[in-house]
Parts: sequence; C-alpha cells; structure tokens
Amino acid sequence: MFWRVLTRFDSSKLSPYLALRNSIGVLLPLVAGFALDMPRGGLVVASGALNVAYSDGSDSYAQRAKRMLSSSGLCALAVLFGALSGSHSVAAVTIATLWAFAAGMLVAAGTTAADLAVISLVTLLIYAAQPLTPRQALISTGLALGGGLLQTALSVALWPVQRYEPERRALANFFLELARAAEQPLSATTAPPATVHSTQAQEALSSLDRERSIEAVRYRALLSQAERIRLSLLMLSRLHLRMQRESAVHSGVQILGEYLKETAQVLQAIGNALLSGIPAEASTDILAACESLTLRLRQEAENLPASFLAAVARDARFQMDALNGQLRAALDLTAHATPAGQAAFAKQEAHQPSSLRFSGLLATLRANLNLQSSVLRHAIRLAVMVALGNGLERAFYWHRSYWLPMTIVLVLKPEFTTTFSRGLLRIGGTIVGLFLATALFRILPESQTLQVVRIFVFTLLLRWVGPANYGIFAAAISALVVLLIAITGVSPKEVIWARGINTAAGGALALLAYWIWPTWERTQVSDRIAAMLDAYREYFHSLSETYVRNETSNASELDRVRLSARMARTNLEASIDRLGAEPGTTAEQMHHLNALLASSHRFVHAVMALDACWLHTAAVPARTAFDTFAADVEKTLELLAAALRGKHVQLNEFPDLREDYHVLVQSGDPKIERYALVNVEADRIVNSLNTLREQVKERVRSNEVA
Repeated sequence: MFWRVLTRFDSSKLSPYLALRNSIGVLLPLVAGFALDMPRGGLVVASGALNVAYSDGSDSYAQRAKRMLSSSGLCALAVLFGALSGSHSVAAVTIATLWAFAAGMLVAAGTTAADLAVISLVTLLIYAAQPLTPRQALISTGLALGGGLLQTALSVALWPVQRYEPERRALANFFLELARAAEQPLSATTAPPATVHSTQAQEALSSLDRERSIEAVRYRALLSQAERIRLSLLMLSRLHLRMQRESAVHSGVQILGEYLKETAQVLQAIGNALLSGIPAEASTDILAACESLTLRLRQEAENLPASFLAAVARDARFQMDALNGQLRAALDLTAHATPAGQAAFAKQEAHQPSSLRFSGLLATLRANLNLQSSVLRHAIRLAVMVALGNGLERAFYWHRSYWLPMTIVLVLKPEFTTTFSRGLLRIGGTIVGLFLATALFRILPESQTLQVVRIFVFTLLLRWVGPANYGIFAAAISALVVLLIAITGVSPKEVIWARGINTAAGGALALLAYWIWPTWERTQVSDRIAAMLDAYREYFHSLSETYVRNETSNASELDRVRLSARMARTNLEASIDRLGAEPGTTAEQMHHLNALLASSHRFVHAVMALDACWLHTAAVPARTAFDTFAADVEKTLELLAAALRGKHVQLNEFPDLREDYHVLVQSGDPKIERYALVNVEADRIVNSLNTLREQVKERVRSNEVA
C-alpha cells in the first residue's frame, strides 16, 4: 500500500493549460530581465511569479483572484521580513519559528490556506539566507510582488473554466434518472433504479474526498441525499404495488401514485437546476403539493380499520414524510450549489458575526488553540523542527544550508503517509533532478536563449506533471532551482552538491520528527466523530435552553460551547485527512466518512442558523412541542455517540424525529417569524440526523466485520 502511495500518478491533477499560463508568467520576467540587461531583477520577479503559481487553480475568477492576490501579498511580506532579518540570527530564527507555527495552525483553515502559508514560509527562509540592505529588501519586495501580480493577471485573463462542472453534471444525471424512475412502475426482474447513475456520481465525486471547501461539502451532501431518495423511491414503489394488490380502487393507491408523479417533477427540477446553474424556484409549489398528498394519506390511513392495507398505508406515509424532508434538503443544497446560490451564500456568510460563520478563519484558529487539537500539535511540531533546522543552518553555516529548514517545511505534514512518502520522494526526486541538471549543463551549450528555454520547460513540467506525483515535482523543482540560481553566476556544480546534502539532511530530520511523535488515525476516527457529536449536542442544548427561556445573558456559555464544537469539527476533518493518507485505507472507507461528515455539516449549519437568527427575531414563548423535539435531538446525538464508542444501540431506541417535526410544525402560528425559522431549521436537523443515523449504523457494522 505504501509503495502504491509512492508510485501513484494521479492523472486527474494534470492541467496543461494552467501549467502553460504559469510557465509564461515565469518566462516573461526572465526575457525582460535579459533584454534590459537586468537578469537578477528578472529572476526576482520570476521567483515571485513561481511562488504565486502554486495558488492558481480552476475555480471562479473571483475566488482565484482573491487567493492569488493574498499569496502575492504574503510572499512579498516574506521577502521583506526574510531579507531584513537575515543578518540577525536571533531575529531570523524567531520570525521563522513563529511563521512556521502559524503555517501549522492554518491547516485548520483548509488546504488552500495551508499551502499559502507553506509557500510564504519557504520564501521567508530563502531570503533570510541572503540578507539585504533595507533599500535592496524593499526593491526585492516590490519585484516579487510584481511577479505575483503578473501571474494573477495571466490567470484571470486566460483560459476560463467551470469548476465542479463534471461533478455537477454527474449529480444532475443521477437526479434526472431518479425522476424517470419515480414515474415508472417497479419491476422485480430489473436492477434497482438509477444503479448505473449512482455509481457514476460516486466516481465523479471521489475527487472531492480530500476537499474541505463549502462547495465540496454541498456536493457530497447532495450525493448522500440522492442515495437516500433512491432508497425511499424504491420502498414507495414497492408499497404502491402492495396497496394495488390489496385494493386497486382504494383512494390511497391514487394518492401515492399522484405523489410519485409530483416527486418526479421535483427531482426533474433539481437535475435541471444542476445542469443550468439556475435555482429551481418553481419546485417549491410542487413540494407543497407533495406535503398535501402526504397529509391526505395520513388521514386515509387513520380512518382505515386494522388490516394489512392499513399497515402498508401507514408505512407509505412514513416513507413519504421522510422523502419530503430529503427533497427539501436536496432543493436547499441545489440552490446553494448553483453559481447564483454560491454568491448568495457567500454574501449571507459575510453579514454573520465571525463566530457564527461555518468557515470563519479567526474563530477556527481560536478553537484549535488547545493541546487536544491535532492542528496545534502539528503546528508545534513544525515550529520546533524549523527552529532546529534554522539553528543548525546558522550555527554551522554549511553552503546553501537554508535548504535544510526549507526541506523540513515541505516534507513535514500532519499525516503519516504524506510525511514519509514526501520525505522519500523529496530526497529521491532531488537526486534525480540534480543529475538531470548536471547532464544538461554538460551536454548543451551555454547561452541565454537555451537557459530561458530550459527554465520554461522545467516550469511547465513542474506545474503540469508535478501535481500528479510528488517525486516528479521534486525532480523538476530541483533542476529548476539549479537553472534559476545559475542566472546569478553561481556555479551549477556548487549548487548541485549543496542542495543534495542539505535536502537529504532536512528530509531525514522531518522523518525523525514524525517517527518520534507519530499520530495514527484509524483507531481514533470513531472516537473523534463521537466527540464531535457530543460537542454538537452540548451546543444544541445550550442554544435550546437560551431559546426556551428567552435569555440573552448566556452569551459567554454559548461562545464556549460553540468554540468546542468548532474545534471538534476541525479535529475530525484533520483526522479524516490523515486517515486517507495512511496505509490500508480504502476509497470506500473515505467515501463513507466524507458522506458522514457532510451530514454532520448540514446539522451544524442548521444549528448555527438558529443561533444567528434568534438574535434578530422578536422573542415569543417556545412551543411545548419544541421541548420534545429538542430532547429527542439530544437523545439521538447521545445514542449515535454511544454507538460509535462501541455500545450496542438498538434501532428502536432512537426517537421518531420526523414525527416530532410533524407535531412541531402543526403547533403555533407559522406566520410568526421565529416559529417559521425554527420550522425550517428543524426540518434540516431531522433530515441530517436521520441520514447520520444510517451512516453511523453502516460504520459500526463495517467496524464489527473488520
């Protein structure tokens, strides 16, 4: 398994157009520098463009530009601080250590933030190794910033693409096939409906398993809802057949038939919305018709005498209630998955207090400033090793010794397999790249034109094929660095051997650090899920108490439980990321965990929506039905956590949240703003917890088999 990780070539990460524009961004400053007889200035601009190239992507222009501008500014600051502190060892080591700690903490904010931090830290270490005067430092900062802005301009100006287009299309086809299945009579001799489309959607979304963005979570949640809808349709089709066999003329048969037709229209609207990118606003009326038909069947079932038909009708009504919730959830997710919906959600998030934003950076970092946080432990490990590497560099001052701490930064990651595979691939790739660069200098004649062409080719290789395999990346970057430094007049032989020795030393130190303080996730994930559910239960309990008592003095307690919930969530996300990189972890395991995580995100989104909106709605007495609903939500979370910790929990121990929801919406005036808000979010809570229950059952079952 570990060998497969080392040799894995992920062709889905090949992006020739992105690589071409990044290579052009590095090429142009070098050509201009040679043309103006200022090769060193061109080199600084090109290095700024190369650093910012790692922040490029294929998402929307606005997101891409924001990220690349942030990277440009951050790398420019790294140049300034590194160049100014380079001649003062204590200041240089202190700044690098603090920067390394911040880079480690930013793992909690997601892959993009973590990558930006690592790139800027590497830039800081490089410029700290070559101290400059204040004037030179400012000039270098401006040139590096210019290179970053050039790369940003090229990214925004060229080759626009639609991110998540394949995933959205696969989901759309899945929903459209479900719509067709809802209108067709069930046949016992055919496969379950939409089997092929389900498999295709799962394959299309497998590339999002390591993403933690809100958009990726939405698509995974949509897939989970589609799978639940598929099962509900299968059950309802079977129940429809049974009712027809018992009494073809009974009104319940007609009601269920009409319901399936209305459901098909909702599913059709969801599929079309995913394809067109336009929210399915008209489907709200269709969904209301589904709920009306559900109520009619409820009344019909209650009036039937005790019989097999009555039992089947009641089962159908339960399935219809559940399917209504699933359809509402899918519509809500679809509305936010379209470009217009994403923009509306971002605008809504921007108006929330930072503590109530699901992905709020400061709140997330604050929540992880705790020794129980895996993110903090990684930050400490990274900071200590960078301080050690930087100290060794400055104490002994081997030639080009800044590559030692730089290698530590690039190799040391929060998870086992990535650290060890990167360490081995970094060392092996560096040796290959150095030999390749040596061969090129010996074989090819030296000229400015050939030098620029070689740099362009290796940059293209680095950005095109490098993301697919880290060994190729290491080989390309090693050769590229030798070629770039040669522009300053430094002998390639000198650079080659210095880089080889320091890279090997840095890689060995990073591997040693993880060997001394390892973290194995496979035995901890279930406990981390349970801990997150416990934290969510405490958060929901505190919020419910505040709502029921109409208190406003409980803000500090709410802040505490909210932070605990956020820390538990980021701990779990980091744990799942690390598990995905450990030997023996299968794609199916990661799919189940990410689906479970998406359902938990949906639950806490609903709770945070209540938290935010209760601040802005008029106080009214809490309904009695809400007390029952809240108690059953807490009981469900408690039972789920217990099951994950190994306790045997029977299915009949779980309360009927859908029935609680039905009673809740029937009580109180739905025109009152706060009641209406609670009704909407309660529906999301029920849907997410019912989904979580099935996913936890599946995880417990798979753990028992293992």
